[in-house]
Amino acid sequence: MQTMKSPRSPFRWRLLTVPTVLSLLGALVFAPMAISASAAFSDDFTGPAGAAADGAKWNYETGDNHGNNHERQWYTAGAANAALDGEGHLVLTAKKQDSGHHCWYGPCQYTSARLNTSGRFATGGGHIEVRMKLPRGQGMWPAFWMLGGGNWPADGEIDVMENIGREPNTVHGTIHGPGYSGAGGIGAPFLGPNFSDGFHTYAVDWTGGKIVWSVDGQAYQTRTPADLHGNRWVFDHPFFLILNLAVGGDWPGDPDGNTQFPQQLVVDYVHAR
Repeated sequence: MQTMKSPRSPFRWRLLTVPTVLSLLGALVFAPMAISASAAFSDDFTGPAGAAADGAKWNYETGDNHGNNHERQWYTAGAANAALDGEGHLVLTAKKQDSGHHCWYGPCQYTSARLNTSGRFATGGGHIEVRMKLPRGQGMWPAFWMLGGGNWPADGEIDVMENIGREPNTVHGTIHGPGYSGAGGIGAPFLGPNFSDGFHTYAVDWTGGKIVWSVDGQAYQTRTPADLHGNRWVFDHPFFLILNLAVGGDWPGDPDGNTQFPQQLVVDYVHAR
């Protein structure tokens, strides 16, 4: 989400506008990047209700994402905005509340959560899949994505799934790299049911010079170096995983009077193999 998922279609606005896209604002940020890819990753989010995500697998990011994309949330640490529900899910919750912090637009009016696996898990390919139920409502911006390091866009970004609340039937998959980042990210939308009505799987199959996106097992997009118009294919090294629920921003727009809070992104599992 750095600007994650560009529109996660060719308009993407999430990408951080500075190379320090991976740094956190003042609190826990990213652990040192793993040097080599791990063989597999699995989190089915089993545990007692109210518990935080497994710290051996996930880092909680904090801060306002440096004001990038004009998002309006303050990301918090611990279980306040991302906790297990005791039924095998991790629930990321966006709340309309005074965070006690200052955002780019003044006192932060929303809190939410963003987690990553930097320093804990990274993969250089394979099948990466999440099963989630999306939030609904104007201004919501859930995403599951991957970064190849802290030098963006040179290290690359793979947006497995992005959605904006005003388009409940559409998700986006996008890649970003040198010469094809931000609004120039290369991707495609997938039109389906209302993704906030139930759980769906979102995945990529990444093998060397090819990435294939799918929803509920249905492939809808393939990208190879031939799509880059001479730009460099940077998807040749380990990437770590990111889950987040942003509030507002240039692409989704801000919440309006019809947006109800709290909003939840409910994650059933994250698997990589």
